[in-house]
Amino acid sequence: MIDYQSLRAVAAIVRTGSFEKAAKSLNVTPSAISQRVKQLEERLGVVLIERGNPCTATERGEVLCRHMEQVGMLEQGLFERLPSLRDNGEGSQSVTLHIATNADSLGTWFVDAMARFTRLSPYLLNIAVDDQDHTAEWLQRGKVVAAVTSLEKPVPGCRSIPLGTLRYHATASPDFVASHFPDGVTAAAIANAPALTFNQKDRLQSQWIRLAFGHDIAHPSHWLPSTHGFVDASLSGMGWGMNPSQLVREHLKSGRLVELVPGLTLDTPLFWQVNRLAADQLSTLTREVVAAARNSLLPA
Repeated sequence: MIDYQSLRAVAAIVRTGSFEKAAKSLNVTPSAISQRVKQLEERLGVVLIERGNPCTATERGEVLCRHMEQVGMLEQGLFERLPSLRDNGEGSQSVTLHIATNADSLGTWFVDAMARFTRLSPYLLNIAVDDQDHTAEWLQRGKVVAAVTSLEKPVPGCRSIPLGTLRYHATASPDFVASHFPDGVTAAAIANAPALTFNQKDRLQSQWIRLAFGHDIAHPSHWLPSTHGFVDASLSGMGWGMNPSQLVREHLKSGRLVELVPGLTLDTPLFWQVNRLAADQLSTLTREVVAAARNSLLPA
């Protein structure tokens, strides 16, 4: 038999970050929480919680947390039909859904979808941010139940729905272009002009360079992990960067930003992948994500 009291204790610790906060959320004592986790770890022969500040789940602990997330979704649907089954004492907690998206979607259209979903649903959200080429890995590891990703092929056990295309422009301030590209955007000039890079996973600048010149070119870069910070840095003349069309459209119209090569854009198709076991319970979330994406993104 599965000891769901102990599983709830593990999930509550990971959700709140401590044994004490988990105890308060479940209306039990910290010693009861500690005992449940200890007994479950001894039974399974593995560590489930990395003790620290905050406490986090181990890989095995993450598996149990995602199981409890799915159980919570099933229970939520059941309680809506049979509210008298709900126990208003221990364990009467809102279900938190773990999902992943890329930073540029979060900075442009994704929050609108989340806001509409939360107005229609009792669920809470825990949104992880990663590069669009890597969010599928969160699904593969079972850390999230759904993700915005550039991967079209469904992750095993998931459904894949096309969302549309996020268009990027290689932009910089007019002063930056005049200073670094006086003779045009050549391979030699791009090799010396500082770019803006989100993090080590960000390949957009390199992809645009290959599109423009047909080969890779090593170039200097500032590191700036912020979607809106990219736009501000471009406007200030700090460097050139790949910015989503939605965030630079008006700046390009006003002339505050210019394209390095007019008309040469980089298009990234995006997909919504959702765990099949949770797909029915997340149909409202999927509907809002698809609607927001198709209202903001270019057609796939």
